[in-house]
Amino acid sequence: MKRRGIINAPLSASLARLGHTDLVVVADAGLPIPAHVPVVDLAIVYGEPRFTTVLEALLDEIVVEEAWISEDAEWRPAGQWVRERVTVPVELIAHGDLKAMVSQAQLVVRTGENTAFANVVLRCGVAFDID
Repeated sequence: MKRRGIINAPLSASLARLGHTDLVVVADAGLPIPAHVPVVDLAIVYGEPRFTTVLEALLDEIVVEEAWISEDAEWRPAGQWVRERVTVPVELIAHGDLKAMVSQAQLVVRTGENTAFANVVLRCGVAFDID
């Protein structure tokens, strides 16, 4: 039995398979996800689990080297939270471009978040020194 960290078995296994430059999307309940993209759906009811709760847990588990949010999220609570909490560059992009990035993702984690534009794309980094 795991002592700490993410205990959802499918999510933990999916995270363990990620490599450098892989894209991971933390999505609200309404973001369209192409059929070919692997999804771990954590949504129970609208609002649960929260986008911020899931993203916080993921940031404790994976190395992130870059992130993208929709320009529409910039002044919304989720966008502000991402820019405050994520310690790597966070680029603002058009919402249509963010949706296009979802089709390139190795993993989408769907939350129950029911506020608009609560989505982030994360690019995985490496957990060791590459110098």
